[in-house]
Amino acid sequence: MRKTATLTISLLAAAVLVTGCGSEKKGTGPARASETSASGEAKGSSSGKKGVPHQVVFEVGGTGATQVMWNGSSNHFEQVTLPWTKTEPMQLEGAELKVGVTVSVVPGSVKGPDGTLKPAPCTIKVDGKQVADNQDGKSAKPCEYKLKD
Repeated sequence: MRKTATLTISLLAAAVLVTGCGSEKKGTGPARASETSASGEAKGSSSGKKGVPHQVVFEVGGTGATQVMWNGSSNHFEQVTLPWTKTEPMQLEGAELKVGVTVSVVPGSVKGPDGTLKPAPCTIKVDGKQVADNQDGKSAKPCEYKLKD
């Protein structure tokens, strides 16, 4: 009991010290390096350059329900009813224009014809063209594609 109390007090004290740091008010003092570049331009803006708009379509086939995780403009994880489709508009900007962005869908398991569990079939389409699949669920790998302009 004494060890638990001591640990709890130590953790609370550390939390207070960590949150007490950085009490500088916003808008005062010099600009932080993460907010501006040497030229005074906002970081991450790359002079406002944006790529071509894309439509990314994630699809998971099958019947029933399963868990699906997909990464497009952000990460998502949810229970879905199959077949399932999700369309996300995406537009690369800044450093993404050079390195690209990996989009992916990880389907959960579905019952196969023989009663065993197997990965649900998945596909990714970009601007109407299929760019990734898991061979109708025969591959255990997720569907993924590096989106570049």
